[in-house]
Amino acid sequence: MNLLARAGFGDESEWRLYNKIASRLLPFMILLYVISFLDRVNIGFAKLRMASDIGLSDAAYGFGAGVFFVAYCICEIPSNLILARVGARIWIARIMLLWGLVSAGMMFVTSPVEFYVMRVLLGVAEAGFFPGIILYLTYWFPTRQRSQAISYFLLGIALAGVIGGPFSGWLMQTLDRQGGLHGWQWLFLIEGIPAVMAGIATIFFLDDGPAKARWLTANERERVIDTLVQERAARDALGMGHKLGHAFRDLDVWALACVNFTQIGGIYGLAFWLPQIIRELGVASLLHTGLITAIPFGFAALTMIFVGRHSDRVNERRWHVACTAIIGSSGLLLSGAFAHIPVLSLIGLTLAAAGLISANAVLFVVPGSILSGTAAAAGIGMISMIGNAGGYVFPFGIGWLREISGRPEYGLFLLAIASFMGALVMLRIRKA
Repeated sequence: MNLLARAGFGDESEWRLYNKIASRLLPFMILLYVISFLDRVNIGFAKLRMASDIGLSDAAYGFGAGVFFVAYCICEIPSNLILARVGARIWIARIMLLWGLVSAGMMFVTSPVEFYVMRVLLGVAEAGFFPGIILYLTYWFPTRQRSQAISYFLLGIALAGVIGGPFSGWLMQTLDRQGGLHGWQWLFLIEGIPAVMAGIATIFFLDDGPAKARWLTANERERVIDTLVQERAARDALGMGHKLGHAFRDLDVWALACVNFTQIGGIYGLAFWLPQIIRELGVASLLHTGLITAIPFGFAALTMIFVGRHSDRVNERRWHVACTAIIGSSGLLLSGAFAHIPVLSLIGLTLAAAGLISANAVLFVVPGSILSGTAAAAGIGMISMIGNAGGYVFPFGIGWLREISGRPEYGLFLLAIASFMGALVMLRIRKA
């Protein structure tokens, strides 16, 4: 299975080697991220029913949806540094087991305060998963092939939207009142179980790096390691850092974090509120709501693979991130401006999802190309941490704007402005 495009590889044997690695790792990485994203955003569907059951206002829901990221951000850099020390296999398995248990425990929530507490615990449990996987991919793929690998990993966001929307809608509609439980309680329980199972599988499936990969030949292991060593030496020769302090002194790392803040905020703002937005377009059925929410994410899946491949082929990141972020911003403006015309609004949401997710995929190639070693672990963790703060600010901001103005489209305009500002910051990063 050739997941990686031929362009950008030195020879046929190198292409086949990295496709062998991609075929082994990326499907499993995608599966993990599908499970992760489902567990993060299933409250978007649960909210359609649980809000009245536990007394959640729009502002309270936005706060609870976003407070997950406060705990997530606090624990993110320490988690990535621990992963670099103890190894990816054990640490990623630990993350998944804990978050699966906490996610399933959301079914017992009976009040807004309990909702907030469980969201904080979920953030603590899941902290470090995303930057940990990004760091893990730098152990295998050189910079020139990394955009494709990260794009495939982030395909999990789109697939979670495609699969999770219809499944969540069907589940809540079908199992409501079964066994004395509400549909949203079944949703949390059933979507938490796969994380526990995947955590156990991770222990047996993942290797900490190429040196321990018994499914590669000795020559293949040596070739992968030598390529990464040479790449690190080239970065060191150019003065690019690998010590911890370099990550915090590099202004480009902080700029990347600001860009990620706007893009992650947009992605989660959409993910948390999309079911509600679709309902407000006049869709009554939970199942139909789920099916329609799959459309933006399905288009995003195709777009991000194309953008990732093109970025690797021409070896360019800055304009790819900026242009896709502007496309995302334009889609949000279109959807908000034509909120009264369902077809145009849905087209806008589709462009928004495609632009924001594609920008995020290419963005995370950059830190691994300017940092290495401990600096890469800390830098990726910091970029992800600040980005995920956007996952708190923007969902909460949308809920607050909806409540004080009574105009749902104002939240989309907020995301549009942020994404456009992120594009401008990206164009200022010369090392990208």
